[in-house]
Amino acid sequence: MSLHCIQPVQQPCSRNVIAHGREAIILREHSQNRISTDLRIKRILNLHTPMYFFLVNLSFLEIWYTSNIVPKMLLIIIGEEKTISVAGCLAQFYFFGSLAATECLLLAVMSYDIYLAICQPLHYPIFMTGPLCIKLASSSWLCCFLLTAITMVLLSRLPFCGPNEIDHFFCDFTPLVHLSCTDTSLTETIAYATSSAVTLVPFFLITASYSCILVAILRIPSGTGRRKAFSTCSSHLTVVTVFYGTLIATYLVPSANSSQLLCKGFSLLYTILTPMFNPIIYSLRNRDIHKALKMCLSKKPGFLLR
Repeated sequence: MSLHCIQPVQQPCSRNVIAHGREAIILREHSQNRISTDLRIKRILNLHTPMYFFLVNLSFLEIWYTSNIVPKMLLIIIGEEKTISVAGCLAQFYFFGSLAATECLLLAVMSYDIYLAICQPLHYPIFMTGPLCIKLASSSWLCCFLLTAITMVLLSRLPFCGPNEIDHFFCDFTPLVHLSCTDTSLTETIAYATSSAVTLVPFFLITASYSCILVAILRIPSGTGRRKAFSTCSSHLTVVTVFYGTLIATYLVPSANSSQLLCKGFSLLYTILTPMFNPIIYSLRNRDIHKALKMCLSKKPGFLLR
């Protein structure tokens, strides 16, 4: 599916209103149920521990992560609206890049939280305080949005020419750069440096945290204790593996060895499918979430849970 952009297309006002109306409906339906469920669960169980605080941040991020891409992508695939303005394309790239980078940092912060819970359980309440959690989360959001703004500004100053067509589901960095008529080496270098800082550094921190966690779990004498400790981090480890696995397959595999269709397939994994399944992964072995869901459903007419 090709996406035409860069050259704004003049359309009748009624078609623009209808297109934006469809996009707004898709966006509202996509996020409304998940937001209400997350808030309901948190309110029912009064889940104010650091783990649930970071999970709320991650859930909020993924709502906007998919809402930034899915509505327009559906209009492109199943509708007649296959164009996007320059400003709209750059805005989509900015929020996509910022939210993806923020997820990398939040996953690293969550791994540090798990490391303290398993390796330093007695000092955990002292180290992982409420103010520290707020500082870690807010700095993750602020840092990534500022760094991505640098790349977005450089992209906006490039002159675009050629077919003005992107062979992708959304506005990603590489397809946009390939449309430029001038030398893009500086833009690509800065983008590579900033993206490496917000992806590889958290990845190394996650790897170091789980190395210490693995050593600590192996030192637990009882099998029951080891299983309980591993269940604490298994959901997060699964999410990290899927997220970073698709990122590496999409961006670090040489383009000569991978087709554009394969790259688009991997992009769908970490932009749509991964955020869709993350709540399920975190809920499978979490008794608190099970209890909250039962309490939510039991209050609805027609549901009887035991």
